[in-house]
This record gives sequence, structure tokens and C-alpha cells, in this order.
Amino acid sequence: MNRKLRAIIYFALMGTFFVSTFSCIQEDEPLEEPRGTITGTVTDSEGQPIADVSVMLAGVGEEEVTVTTGSDGKYIFENVTLKTRAVKFSKAGWLAVSLTVNPEKFNSENIATADVSLVFASAKISGIIKDGKNGDASLEGVTVTVGVAGTVTTGSDGVFLLENLIVEDYTVTFTKANYETVTRNVSEADFVDGVANLEVIMGSSEILRGLTYADLQAAEKWYYNEYRGGRNADAYPRWDWACNYMSALDFRGAWQEQNEGTTLQIRNSEDDRSNPADLNVFDSYVYGSKLITEDNKIMSLRISTHNTDEANPAYFGVQVVDMSEAQPTAVKIGENRTYASGSYGDVEFDLSDYVGKEVIIAVGIYRQSTGDYYKQLVLRAIRFADRKVENWDWLPGTEVVEGWKLTQETVSSTMPHTKNSFTGISPVSGNRDNYVDAYRAWRTVDHVASEWFFVPLKKDPEVFPSEGYLIKTRNTPEVSTIVPEAYLYSKFSISSGSNQLTLSTRNFGDNFTYFKLTAIENDGTVTHLDPQSNTADEASAAEDGTWKFKHGDGGAGNPEGYSSFVYDLAQFNGKDVTLSLGIYNAEANSGENKLVIHRIDLN
Repeated sequence: MNRKLRAIIYFALMGTFFVSTFSCIQEDEPLEEPRGTITGTVTDSEGQPIADVSVMLAGVGEEEVTVTTGSDGKYIFENVTLKTRAVKFSKAGWLAVSLTVNPEKFNSENIATADVSLVFASAKISGIIKDGKNGDASLEGVTVTVGVAGTVTTGSDGVFLLENLIVEDYTVTFTKANYETVTRNVSEADFVDGVANLEVIMGSSEILRGLTYADLQAAEKWYYNEYRGGRNADAYPRWDWACNYMSALDFRGAWQEQNEGTTLQIRNSEDDRSNPADLNVFDSYVYGSKLITEDNKIMSLRISTHNTDEANPAYFGVQVVDMSEAQPTAVKIGENRTYASGSYGDVEFDLSDYVGKEVIIAVGIYRQSTGDYYKQLVLRAIRFADRKVENWDWLPGTEVVEGWKLTQETVSSTMPHTKNSFTGISPVSGNRDNYVDAYRAWRTVDHVASEWFFVPLKKDPEVFPSEGYLIKTRNTPEVSTIVPEAYLYSKFSISSGSNQLTLSTRNFGDNFTYFKLTAIENDGTVTHLDPQSNTADEASAAEDGTWKFKHGDGGAGNPEGYSSFVYDLAQFNGKDVTLSLGIYNAEANSGENKLVIHRIDLN
């Protein structure tokens, strides 16, 4: 009996041991990650399946896997972890596409569907990259990219080929260690028989700090004779933040938009303090390409400074690069200047030597000594005329229409615009306290406020409405259909194929908005234009060439809702014509009547 009892106790203890041991083993084993399937179908623009597409699956910490679509265009990845994964689709002759599959895209059965439509793409960008540091020899090891559409690296022959593209605009970036990064813009017009060719020189000698001859060939145009910066409304509305767009220009180095103006600064970051003291090479500067004529040969800067005194002034100046020279160099206009006051002053630079030429003009601040970190040159205005411009004065000359403040000299020396499509929709919003990023974003979309010149005679604009750039009237008893409250202007070379202007617009409320499109020829001839057609709810001709209209539809999400006014410019074929679009207060005390500029297109 005792032996039986002992046996029972023994087996009971052993059972407890095995259960405990098994439980420990179960607890120590890691839980297996849930897994699922990513699948989909690849089709063309007509919905037909595309076979032999390479589909690559990648993710952080995950091994890359590639499969190929079958004749039905289908692909499948099985037994994949439910993590964020990138799926890239590529095939010769088709534009590469990438998709992201997040864990949320997996259904209850752990299946994620990622279908894609590919665009046939047979265009190419090709070229050769030369080494400016070594006698223009072929440059190996340059990374050439057009973003998701492709990246390649040059071999020993310096040749590159980006394939599987569609014919559209691209920004191509060239990078290599110890070389200044180079970017080139390729437009649709650059493709000939589906191929765009580029020749790029990297590492060639700088003409302005960080910019080579090739860089300066692509300099932005300074079409107009005045650029303004700052936020303080010293002579409202003309000197208000909503009217001053200097920060949309191409600044290099350290700069900042401030209340007083757009400031050029001695570079002060840890990376830039290594710039040596140099009174011949700008530390920071703004530049552009400008046609000089007898009517705009005197350049005036309205300036002040920060962190200076008479013993330690800011050193600044103007340099010109004549790109037509055999060996273009940066030439100083006169001697270096100094300024050491927080009050505004006006200085002039004579550009007479360049009359008849389009040249690169740079305005910059010099680092006078090591440790010279905090000086700032405040640019309130950059102005061009046939004489020095001072104070807050309008540009001098003979007005084309009395009260417009637009002179015949300004019209004749304004450069014809090279673009023909402009938007009023700002890709980044802003307000009086935070607008610089928005203004800078205008540079990438051809925004009308940065590409045309805005003249706030009596009223400032609304810069960031979602409907578009907005000019408006005052709520005033002062009535005029001759002098606008505000207007924009730009010059164009009119010819067959670019002699029709379409204004996409709307207004608000029950009141009529009165506006006018005016053409001004270089000899001062003024023609007020009537639209040949319009789609407004209500529109008709009014006094002195103005048109009045009502149309409340249209918005950023409803571009088809805007009204359009179409103008025939064929009478100006073969001429350079300045076009002005203005808003007029034709009815007394009628509130702020508004003209929304959604788009302006010449075709």
C-alpha cells in the first residue's frame, strides 16, 4: 500500500513538472509577426494589362523582393509582414511609379491591393558631364537624377542617359562629392524627337560666389525697374508687406525679410563662418539678368543697416557680369561703398557702360574682416531709371496715363516676359506675420504677383485667398474709371501663337466689379481692350473702356467655375506691348469690390 501511494505521489509530481516546464517554454517563445499578402494589377491608360513589369517590394529593415507581372498584369507578394512598404513598378518604355502600402491598407484577411496604371514613356534626357576643374575632361561618378522618374551615375566617359520619361518639364540635378551641385531645367520644347540633350560643366570657376558661367546663363530676369522689400507701410499702400515682393528674387548666402526691408547679412552659421574676409567677393547677394537702356541706366538702392556704426560700417556694392564677353568676370561698379545708419538713404550706381546689353547685376555685402559676423545691409528698394531715385518717390518720367505713375520711360525699358502662363493661386498660404515662405513658393509656380509688377496706387491687395490673387477698390466716394485703384502690368512680345489673352476670374457679392485691360506700346500709345468673348454671369462695357461684371463661381477646387474673358491681341503682332490689368472704383461708397486673378494665359 505504501508503495502504491509513493508511486501515485511520484507521477503527480512529475506531471506538475512537465506542465510547468511546458508553460515556461510556451512563455519564452516569441510571438510570430502577423503576415499577409500584397497583390495588384498593372494596366495601361486604357485599362489593358501590362506584362513583364518589374515590381519591387522594399521596407525599412526588410529584404527587397522583386517579382514580374504575368500576361494578365497581375503580381503577388506573399508572406509579407504588415509594415509600411514601398512598391516600385518599372519597365523599359514606361514611366516608373512608386506606391506606399501602409498597415492600414491590409483588410481583415491580411490582403492589401495595390493596383497601378503606367504611362507609356519613351522620351529620354541624355548628355555628357565635363570636369571644369580638369580642362573639361569627362567626369565620372556624377549622380544624375530627375526624382522618382530616374537616377543614373556617369561612367568614365561622363555620359548619362535617363530613359522611360514622358515629354514634360523636368529639373535635373547633378551631384558629386567636392563639386558644387548643379541643376538644369528641361522643358517640353527641349525634347526633339523624344530626346533632350544636355551638356553640363561641373567645378568650373566661380564668377559670383557659388555661381559659374553656366549657372549665370540661367539667371532669373529682372523684367521691371523697381523691386521692394520689407513689411512696414511707410507710405501706405505702396510700401506695405502685401505689395513688397523683393523676397521672391534669387538671394544667395544669408538673408532675411524684415520689417525694414530684405536684409543681406554676413554669413553667420557655423558652416559659413569659414568664408574669408574679402572685399572683392560678395559674402551674400541678390542677382538677376537685366537689360540696360538709356531709360534705366542709373541704379538706385534705398538702404539702411543693422549692427553697424561709423567705425564699423557695412561694406557693400554692385557687380556686373557681361555674359557676352569672351571671359566673363564680375566687374565692380565704382568703388566699394560703406553705410552705417539705421535710417534710410539712397545711393546710385551708373550702368551707362552697359546700355544696349542684357547683363547680370548683383547687389551684395562684403565680409570686411574675420569675425565680421553680424552686419546687415537692408534693401528697401532696388530701382532703375535715367536718374537717381530718392525717398519714396515714384519712378521719374512722363506718365503714359495721368495718375497711373507708370512712365513711358519705364514702359520702354521693361523687358518682355519669357513666360506666358501665370497663376494667382499661392501654393503656400501666409499672413502679415509669416509670408516669406509663401512668397518664395511663388517662384516655382509662376505666380502672377512675382512675375507681373503690382502697382498699389490707392489700395493694397489680398495676397492669399483660396480663390486667387485679389485686387480691390476702397469703400470711398472717390470715383474714377480712368485711374485704377491698383493694377498689374507686364510686357510681352506679341506674335501669331501668343496673341490671345485669357483672364480666368470671379468676384464677390451683389456689386459689379469694374476692370480694364490696357495695352501700352513702347512709343506710349495706349489702347483699352474689349474682350472678344466672356463667360461671366453678367458682363458689359462701361465708361472709359472699363468692363463691369458679376460672377460668384470658382475656387481652387473648382477651376471650371471661374468666368473667362478672352482678348484678341492680333493687332499688336510683331510688337512688344505692355499689358496692364486694373480695377476701378466706378460706383461711390460701394464697398471693397474685388477682382480675383485665378489665371492669366497667353496663347
